[in-house]
Amino acid sequence: MSQALRKLTAHISKSKACTVFINQIREKVGIVYGNPETTTGGRALKFYSSIRIEVRRSEAIKQGTNHIGNRTKAKIVKNKVAPPFKLAEFDIMFGTGISKEGDLLDIATAVGIVQKSGSWYSYEGERMGQGRENAKEYIKNNQEFCSLLETKLREIFKEKDDKDNNKEEA
Repeated sequence: MSQALRKLTAHISKSKACTVFINQIREKVGIVYGNPETTTGGRALKFYSSIRIEVRRSEAIKQGTNHIGNRTKAKIVKNKVAPPFKLAEFDIMFGTGISKEGDLLDIATAVGIVQKSGSWYSYEGERMGQGRENAKEYIKNNQEFCSLLETKLREIFKEKDDKDNNKEEA
């Protein structure tokens, strides 16, 4: 692997391509301290990579008894181009991919646009649904509301980004 990466690095850089390696985890036997998990293929891939992301399924998303998706956690393990150790959680729905509605709901709840009271989600006093899946369905069925939510979130994060840029200039 080390010899191959040594030869590939120059070609990848010249072509300005993004190369993605997918690997699996193995467990080292007899490790008492530290993480016993390791990736296969030696250590070269760890050294040559610019960004390493650890992706794990955290829980199953079910509709009744049917398994319709997975809640997924992605942790930045190594990053040479930005701060490492950030964590992202998102839903991967079977047949459709990453759930935009789930992301909008999570972020809007975190910044206070959508209120959560018990298991009920509401926006400006109007109830969206009981439970996360029902609230996601509400967003999915109301495209006007979906675009409104997205616009508000973009405004909030643009303002935050502008404030951060002004602090750096000062």
